[in-house]
Amino acid sequence: MTVVKTSMRNFFAHKGRMALSAIAVLLSVAFVCGTLVFTDTTNATFDQLFASTSSDVSVKAKEKSASHNGPQSGKIETVPGSRLAELKKVQGVKSVVGEISTETVTVVDKNNDDIGPKSGAPTVATNWDPTELLAVDLTSGHEPRGPTEVMLDADTAKNKHLKIGDELRLIAVPGDFSAKIVGLTTFKVTNPGATIVYTDNETAQRKLLGRSDAYTSFALTAQPGVSNEQLKKNVVAALGDSFKVQTKAEAAEEGKNDVGSFLDIMKYAMLGFAGIAVLVGIFLIVNTFSMLVAQRTREIGLMRAIGSSRRQINRSVLIEALLLGVIGSVLGVLAGVGLAIGLMKIMGSQGLNISTDQLTVKPATPIIGLTIGIVVTLISAYIPARRAGKISPMAALRDAGTPADAKAGRIRGVIGLVLTAAGTAGLVAAGNADKATEGSMFLGLGVVLTLIGFIVIGPLLAGLVVRVLAAVILRIFGPVGRLAERNALRNPRRTGATGAALMIGLALVACLSVVGSSMVASASDELDKSVGADFIIQAKPGKTFNAQIEKAVQQAKGVDHVTDVKNLNDTKITTPDGKTSTDNLVAADPKFADDLRTPVVDGKLSDAYGKDAISVGEGFAEDHKVKVGDVLTVAFEGGKPAKLKVAAITSDDTSLNKGAKYVNITTAERYIPADEMPVNAMMLAAAKDGQEKAAYASLKAQLDGFPQVEVRDQTDYKKMMKDQIGQLLNLVYGLLALAIIVAVLGVVNTLALSVVERTREIGLMRAIGLSRRQLRRMIRLESVVIALFGALLGLGLGMGWGATAQKLLALEGLKTLEIPWPTIITVFIGSAVVGLVAALLPAFRAGRMNVLNAIATE
Repeated sequence: MTVVKTSMRNFFAHKGRMALSAIAVLLSVAFVCGTLVFTDTTNATFDQLFASTSSDVSVKAKEKSASHNGPQSGKIETVPGSRLAELKKVQGVKSVVGEISTETVTVVDKNNDDIGPKSGAPTVATNWDPTELLAVDLTSGHEPRGPTEVMLDADTAKNKHLKIGDELRLIAVPGDFSAKIVGLTTFKVTNPGATIVYTDNETAQRKLLGRSDAYTSFALTAQPGVSNEQLKKNVVAALGDSFKVQTKAEAAEEGKNDVGSFLDIMKYAMLGFAGIAVLVGIFLIVNTFSMLVAQRTREIGLMRAIGSSRRQINRSVLIEALLLGVIGSVLGVLAGVGLAIGLMKIMGSQGLNISTDQLTVKPATPIIGLTIGIVVTLISAYIPARRAGKISPMAALRDAGTPADAKAGRIRGVIGLVLTAAGTAGLVAAGNADKATEGSMFLGLGVVLTLIGFIVIGPLLAGLVVRVLAAVILRIFGPVGRLAERNALRNPRRTGATGAALMIGLALVACLSVVGSSMVASASDELDKSVGADFIIQAKPGKTFNAQIEKAVQQAKGVDHVTDVKNLNDTKITTPDGKTSTDNLVAADPKFADDLRTPVVDGKLSDAYGKDAISVGEGFAEDHKVKVGDVLTVAFEGGKPAKLKVAAITSDDTSLNKGAKYVNITTAERYIPADEMPVNAMMLAAAKDGQEKAAYASLKAQLDGFPQVEVRDQTDYKKMMKDQIGQLLNLVYGLLALAIIVAVLGVVNTLALSVVERTREIGLMRAIGLSRRQLRRMIRLESVVIALFGALLGLGLGMGWGATAQKLLALEGLKTLEIPWPTIITVFIGSAVVGLVAALLPAFRAGRMNVLNAIATE
């Protein structure tokens, strides 16, 4: 009990010093718990949605690959309408409804603005039938009664300022048509952000599917007393295994898994960044307890002299850590719930509506948060606690502090050098690897070992790097600068640990910056070298081309030629060695050979666009011993098999369409029925000489009514790539900011405790003439040099990682290494600013010390 009382007294006596460490625990736990609450709530919302929208039993066409259906191909898998009568006769069926649903539609308002969500959620067009009332209520107006009427979900109507009577245009693969809003529906559960448009059944078949005798699925309701599983067996017995038949539970589980796979990626990515913040927090906690133990050396020595055992001293420090962990973790769990609610609000502003009414806090979430916070804090405090237990009673006779263990420092230095050397060897092996998969393993090993090596060797590096920084930066401030330098060098272990916390976040920032810049530079170089077309016309993500769009492009003025490009997915290719593989082909017009200058290793690419000809990639040719002149048996999905002669083998030394197999569109049309041919995946266009601006303007004007497609010249395309990678990096930087914030708290805590440790020294310096202004400057300079030390280590390490990662990207065709010096320099200068800001409070408190009281401090 005495040990507990002593620990409690010490904890609350130093509560100000503990606060920053508690914040580090709080932030780390909050990020973990916030992520878990957000993903659990999102999963619960989707579970409820799928459960409410699934019928007792559903019948669909058997699924092909994801790339075969949907926006990429423009194809919608359907089931024959004739099956409706058959299903009505199945034993146990109460009712059957034919459903039509497609996400290949774009809906625009009177201003030609897409009313679909910007969050990535789909725009769904469906026929209105009684099963829809399971999920929504018709809250205004009436159901659609003809081809000129549609209903819209109330959330979209509110967000896009639409009302009953407004006109919409639906652009589908078969064509587009206009209709007025005659009703609004409201979801019984939260609509996660999709735009839902309802038409009558006949309009959906003719305008959305392009055929009047088909549905995308059938929804079956079971008779009373008939289970869903029994009804499924009856349906399978009647239809055979040519369709996909699911119960309500199976359909809901499939929908949950589809959404869950995306949410899991986001969940584990966010938890990964939380882990980085936890790692950085460990340094802060270790530093805090190390300094508190050092400052209480005399106190602990006296306790040992009056009979306290090593075990009691050790336990006393660990109890303080336990209190810190419990308080920080409890607050972190509460903050995590708040963070989850904040994330929902942010996602809601982007169109993904997750209602806080569905807030889900599973019992495991606070348990995980508390466990992480407490265990990490105890582990972090163990070494300082163990060091405290080793303090002898004779330490009570010394002024303060404990002598450094030179032997331990030498052992630490040797271990750090060995780890760093091993990590460097891993990075070198990764850079010299012949295959990206092999190199990535060496890269991961090199990153981990060099990071640990730099952390271990930090105190040794601190002595060297701080002296160099001091010579460049601090010496210009005269005696005050020299004092700041000596303070930073006084305890290399402390400086190394503080700098290492900042190093981790900045190393990741530098690495990702190098990789991102190299990807953009490589893609731009490849674009300049390989793309001969002036304009690239692409559908936006989740959207598709149709015949009207293709015709509009063809009618643009100032255009020399237009090239159609289609993806033929799920094609089975049998090589002369008798092996069959499923692959994707690119079908294009012959001009594609000029529009995309793909290097070849054998044959002529232009010949691949001849009758019954094909080109294959270098890797495919090597794997299957294929050479120019060989004949491949190609079975097109939905078409007839063909015998195609290999006319060219393309080089894999490219990042654009690497390994692609090319055929002429006319060759594909010879073997694939017209209703099975996919829509264009993209279109390329070349302007007539001297008419580039006119052609660009004309293409823009022609496609003004089709907001789902975009026209870009090469400058636009490069900007798009840069923006996309930039947005991803900004998101990552935002998540890494948590680790950097914790590291900044570490700098503040180190300085604050250092000021307390040097109270008497500061009083003496003030007594012999050091002004308050000079004292504050000294502490600020010390903070800046520690921050810059961490920044130098982090940026240097990160650039090494990034340069090695680029070597692996070069194996995939991205060959240009680009160091983003503006970003690196900005981060370095920003680190100095961070150091300056971190020192404000400690410097202010040091300046306000009473000189006599400071000198009298024990």
